[in-house]
Amino acid sequence: AGLGWALVFTPSLGTVGRYFPARRALATGLAMSGASVSGLALGPLVPLLLDTYGWRGALLLMAAVSFNLLVAGALLRPLDAPNESPAPARGQRGLWRLLRHGPFLRYALAFVLVDAGYYVPYVHGPARAREVGCDERRAGLVMAATAVADGSGRVVAGWLAARPAAPLLRHLFGWSALTGLALLLLPLGTSFGGLLALALAYGFCAGAVVPLQFTGVAEVVGAGRLLHAIGLMQMLESFGSLLGAPFAGWLRDLTGDFTASFLAAGAFLLAGSLLILTLPGFFRASRGDG
Repeated sequence: AGLGWALVFTPSLGTVGRYFPARRALATGLAMSGASVSGLALGPLVPLLLDTYGWRGALLLMAAVSFNLLVAGALLRPLDAPNESPAPARGQRGLWRLLRHGPFLRYALAFVLVDAGYYVPYVHGPARAREVGCDERRAGLVMAATAVADGSGRVVAGWLAARPAAPLLRHLFGWSALTGLALLLLPLGTSFGGLLALALAYGFCAGAVVPLQFTGVAEVVGAGRLLHAIGLMQMLESFGSLLGAPFAGWLRDLTGDFTASFLAAGAFLLAGSLLILTLPGFFRASRGDG
């Protein structure tokens, strides 16, 4: 399943970025908002399928839904994007050049740190809601609200970044820093209303980071190396994704609540956002539509 996800996600995201060079952030935000919609829909659907068909039947039905990606993939045609630089070296040579590309490595490291904190509220959010006295229904409502805010943030951030008033990397830094701050504030949500408000703020800011993260790759390495760079970056940042939630769980076991877990996750996000400041072009006054 993980291999299939990688084979779908990386080329489709890279293709969207190459199709719309002048509005790459907005196109990516709109495309990735679908993940939030499907996540919100699957929340109540999967338990229903499990109760009705068992886990084997539920997995078969989910596989049938996933097979529709074949049709979606057939629609991604290799069009020549306008104003694109000549194709770079491919294969091992292209990857080797990326591994020696200092700005790209700093960018990838930034999102290793970001991902170490990013998924903590999504993994431990229901447990945190129960910790502050919410029942299962209210805990589910908090997570559903987070998903809705996440999808909205993806579209809004893409729309704002499409305006050429400031470099895209500056938008990315701002949203990453706000996500880290929202995560630092999550321990203050000690009631259902407070937790819901903070979860909405976190979901919106976290969603805003997603399209800009992948659009920013083209700003760092150029559109011609976009597919290679997205794939390599995702491979590297998966280490942060893999370690962040278990580390937060270990802190919860050690301290007795999720306060230290969310504070550490927010610190990871802020550390990653600070690395974005070191990238070339961050302090450029303005940028063109392309």
